[in-house]
Amino acid sequence: MNTLIFIHGSGDSSPVWHYQIEAFPQAKAVDLPGHPQGEPCHSIEEYTEWLNDYILSNKYEPAILAGHSMGGGIAQMHAIKYPENTTALILIGTGTRLRVNPALLSMIGDSIANPEKWFNNLAKPLYKDIPAEAKEPILERIKENGAKVQLNDLLCCDKFDIMDEVEQIKIPTLIICGSKDTLAPPKYSSYLASKINGAKLVIVDEGGHWVFAEKPQAVNQAIGEFLANLQ
Repeated sequence: MNTLIFIHGSGDSSPVWHYQIEAFPQAKAVDLPGHPQGEPCHSIEEYTEWLNDYILSNKYEPAILAGHSMGGGIAQMHAIKYPENTTALILIGTGTRLRVNPALLSMIGDSIANPEKWFNNLAKPLYKDIPAEAKEPILERIKENGAKVQLNDLLCCDKFDIMDEVEQIKIPTLIICGSKDTLAPPKYSSYLASKINGAKLVIVDEGGHWVFAEKPQAVNQAIGEFLANLQ
């Protein structure tokens, strides 16, 4: 039985997958290093190595990897570097490149010394469309992780580029994006789908960057159907 592993994005943690763990209770949702325990990795390559060690040490191989944003980058890189340990991919709100607006990086860097300002002005507003029952635990953990970890992760994303390698991915892949995602817009997902042979693309109407928490019913249905077809 393949283990389904959910990998969060920049500055997030496992609580962000509230609705997916509810729907797929046998799945695992990881907390990447530094989120909040330990020290964060400083590149998507380093996070990928950590993930592979996690998979092997828990005997979860081969795994189905579901990643959001930075987590989607980690999942893709894992499929390229460790194809023998990766059965399928679910890529949500991500791309082969994850460039970050330099102005956003500067604002987060400038707000590290003022955690309340960072949290209220830069972090919290991003999660406004997530239902309150899921949003509160997510925000608590983001606050605990802090601005420094969020900035670190976004810098990891900014350096990430596998445009020349993505076609090496040869496993079943589901790509999900919200139609209103401005951080990893639908064109990123469309490009991914064009480069991964046989990939299925699902655009969720009215969904934003956290489409899996904003529109969980539509996303979970797509994941469920994808998993059923793997059998």
